[in-house]
Amino acid sequence: MEIRLLGEVSVLVDGRAVELGPARQRCVLAALALDANRVVSIDRLTERVWGDRFPLRARQTLLNYLSRLRKVLPATESAGIDRRPGGYCLTAPGDAIDLHRFHDLRERARLPATGDRQATELLEQALGLWRGDALTGVDGPWATAERDRLRLDRLSADCDLTEVLLRLGRGESLVADLAARVAEHPLDERVAGQYLLSLAAAGRPADALEHYRRVRTRLVEELGAEPGPQLREVHQRILGAEPGPARPAARVAPRPRQLPAPPPLFTGRARDLETLTDVLDAGAGVAIAALAGPGGIGKTWLALHWAHEHLDRFPDGQLFVDLRGFSPAGRPLPAGAAVRGLIDAFGVAPPDIPVEPHAQSALLRSLAAGKRLLIVLDNAADTEQVAPLLPGSPGCTVLVTSRRRLTGLIAGHGAHPLALGVITDAEARALLVARLGAERVAAEPEAVAELLARCGGFPLALSIVAGRALADPDLPLARPAAELREAGLAALTDGDPAADLSAVLSWSYRGLDKEEARVFALLGIAPGPDIGAEAAAGLTGLPPRQARAVLRSLEQASLVTRDQHGRYRMHDLVRRYAAACAEADLADAERVAALRRLVGFALHTAYAAERLLYPQRPPIELTAPAPGHALRPLTGYPDALAWFDGEHRCLLAIQRAASARGWHAATWQLAWTLTTFHTRRGLFDDDFEAWQLAKTAADRLGDTAAQAQAYRNAGRTCIWLDRPAEALGHLHQALALTERTRDGHEQAHTHRNLAQVWAKTGDLRRARYHAVHALNLLKGLGNPAGAADAHNQVGWYSSLLGDHDAGRTHCEAALALHREHHDREGEAVALHSLGHVAHQSGRPADAITFYQLALTLFRAIGNADEEATTLDDLASSYVAFGHHRQARAMWRQALALYLAQHRAADAERARGRLSGLAHLHIG
Repeated sequence: MEIRLLGEVSVLVDGRAVELGPARQRCVLAALALDANRVVSIDRLTERVWGDRFPLRARQTLLNYLSRLRKVLPATESAGIDRRPGGYCLTAPGDAIDLHRFHDLRERARLPATGDRQATELLEQALGLWRGDALTGVDGPWATAERDRLRLDRLSADCDLTEVLLRLGRGESLVADLAARVAEHPLDERVAGQYLLSLAAAGRPADALEHYRRVRTRLVEELGAEPGPQLREVHQRILGAEPGPARPAARVAPRPRQLPAPPPLFTGRARDLETLTDVLDAGAGVAIAALAGPGGIGKTWLALHWAHEHLDRFPDGQLFVDLRGFSPAGRPLPAGAAVRGLIDAFGVAPPDIPVEPHAQSALLRSLAAGKRLLIVLDNAADTEQVAPLLPGSPGCTVLVTSRRRLTGLIAGHGAHPLALGVITDAEARALLVARLGAERVAAEPEAVAELLARCGGFPLALSIVAGRALADPDLPLARPAAELREAGLAALTDGDPAADLSAVLSWSYRGLDKEEARVFALLGIAPGPDIGAEAAAGLTGLPPRQARAVLRSLEQASLVTRDQHGRYRMHDLVRRYAAACAEADLADAERVAALRRLVGFALHTAYAAERLLYPQRPPIELTAPAPGHALRPLTGYPDALAWFDGEHRCLLAIQRAASARGWHAATWQLAWTLTTFHTRRGLFDDDFEAWQLAKTAADRLGDTAAQAQAYRNAGRTCIWLDRPAEALGHLHQALALTERTRDGHEQAHTHRNLAQVWAKTGDLRRARYHAVHALNLLKGLGNPAGAADAHNQVGWYSSLLGDHDAGRTHCEAALALHREHHDREGEAVALHSLGHVAHQSGRPADAITFYQLALTLFRAIGNADEEATTLDDLASSYVAFGHHRQARAMWRQALALYLAQHRAADAERARGRLSGLAHLHIG
């Protein structure tokens, strides 16, 4: 089988053409053949066939094309179209595709050991494969761009052949062909230089000099640049009457091959590699990719691996510059020195290099013009350092790596950004296997799991661990795991700065200005997994706008990342380094003041949010805020609930930090502010932890009122966690404390909680006794909101005891009071209770109505715990009414919520009821 791309796209089998079908099907074949023996993703194939104008069923149509091609192409052991993970691959021998034979013949001709006569034969064979324009019969943006690129390849090969023929003394016979080529490519300096030499060889030096004058004039007028050094050298030789055709000075400049060796045992990053290929393929003109990420994340390895995998794309050379933007050397490499280094790679003689920096950059662009070059600019400091190094001609590709997100390069030069994060657990494990062997990794699964967890997908950390283990084959992997556990970053310290994570991160830290460095260090000691901009303002004492600006700078430096919700996060290893910087560079007083501001921000904002969630709750008096603390303004109930959702894990961490610091008042007050949110979201384990800390804090303060609240709320949470004995212990302590303080409101709340405990144990009469006691206390205190809750509780227990009339009366009284005081949660609870009374008294239709109203309100206020319970009860009423399909839908929703809330017993009961419905064969 032979696949032809250098002309009309076609396939020959035993010398006979195969019918390939419509043009787009030919395009699929060409797209696969161009990347033969490499997987091409479905997305890339779709883009190559249709560009950005996909038909409605593009994927299915593409699969149809592939299916037809697999039928018409002969399948052999060495050739065919295969489905692979990630896409499709056309497998074919190297000589089966004319384009690949063309590249192979051309590369063989360029080898230093190849003589001129043999090179002539090889290049003539390569050019003989062309039968017109490449990819004829295939349309679309991708095919057009590839056709233009391949035209440049053919021109370059023509010039290679001409160069060899000139050295063999055949210049006179080339004049006519070169005249036509010059007319087609008037500004190509390589073509112009060869034409000058052929004219001189034909005894026409005056014509050669005149042609040089015309070329120079056009270059200056149209491009603003003088001719390059090679063309000027040819001109000088002709002026000096030295047109000798065999002079080696006429040889083209050397093709640079500067890439460092490919990274050994490279693993993972498949998605990043594919993305990199896609963005570079999509580029019009010079293709530029800007790889950003923290030090040690693997940017250089990714760039070099990709470069070596795609060497065939860049036959005119590959250049590499370490710009030293972040390195032990301290100062970045000046842009001028980098430009000069790239010019030197082309073999330009020093006298021919202009003095002015802008002229040197122009010369670099001239040297790159018309070539297919790869330029890797590693470890860039900023856009200003990179811009003078960029070529200006299509066909060139530039890979830039930097710890900064080079927004100027993206906005001003069309670079495609690619932010590198940590590798996946599977990729991290594969890295260890590649370095240490599968047997050694499998021998210590627990140690490996801990290493993976503590390195957190950070490639340099994993490589340091693997390197040490490789150096000592007898070292148990449990030892480096223990060192990481005990010493943290210190376990990743090494004498070699490049293999020392702290040293690598220090180069980024050193590049920050004073304010950025201070904020970075403070973020390292901020409790919680992430931080919002307002909390960061509180932590740092900066105005919110300035705090956001500094956070953006740290994000640009790849030291923090921002998620889709606008929250900032550090990798655990970066956070440890930041905390070490805070310890080393900030005074203890500054660190303490920052934490006090953050606690003040959390406490006062959480209090404001809680008041929006439950305005009927009796308030408490807060600790005065620290100087310079910030406050997040909240606009209403939904905003308050969303703020709690976003900050919840951080609020718990801040409470733990306050407890550890001995800030006892803030500790118990933070627990108070979280109670309503925890209840409505069903987060009772978190609520219990918060109130356990609050109990200790209140005991240390000796504040009897705070102790009463802490013990009562700890007991209340134990009720929900189904720990009644523990709940009774806490609540009796709380009741004794309230009797000392003579706080009637707190006594009433404690009695209501005691009623809940006794109901849990099945003693409904004792439960109703405590509920009635609470109701009488609250009526006497003139607390109608509290009395409404107590009425509802008395009604509930009365109904459970069979007194449905009393139950309905009390629950209706509760509903009226809650509506009067605009307590939506209390209203929802009362409606739920009325649904329960209706269901118990044999009125399922009324029960369904009440439950539906309650469900709407619970959902509106975000009370997921009561939502689940109401769905469960509503399902039971549907069953009683004979609506089994609706019941099944409700129990399925309830089951999902029970599982999310870790309510195992409730979930098991819902499963049992669903199973019971299944036996009824409901469709």
